Amino acid sequence: MGFQTEFNSVCKFKSDQELYELMEYGRGKMVKQGFRVFPTGQKVIAYTPDNVAVAIVKIVGCIAEINFQGQEVTEVEMELIRKLNDEESRIQTALAYEMFFGEHNP
Repeated sequence: MGFQTEFNSVCKFKSDQELYELMEYGRGKMVKQGFRVFPTGQKVIAYTPDNVAVAIVKIVGCIAEINFQGQEVTEVEMELIRKLNDEESRIQTALAYEMFFGEHNP
């Protein structure tokens, strides 16, 4: 058991449904496997499951727990600050591939 610290500028969704709820309602949460620490109060870039930058979000809560199935999970609550425009998305996506996700050939 141990906590993993997330990059302070990346919030990558694994679920299209969780991302949809954030974009549609302005608030949402995502569930990550394992115990993790997210920077509560900080603004970060949100990425789709396909590693495309889509928005600036603010992390408003981070709860690590063992669920009823005995799995270590972390729930991250956030609010939408704003969606990125096409140019911002393109640039942030390219930077994220270089810094975090690995090689990308658009």
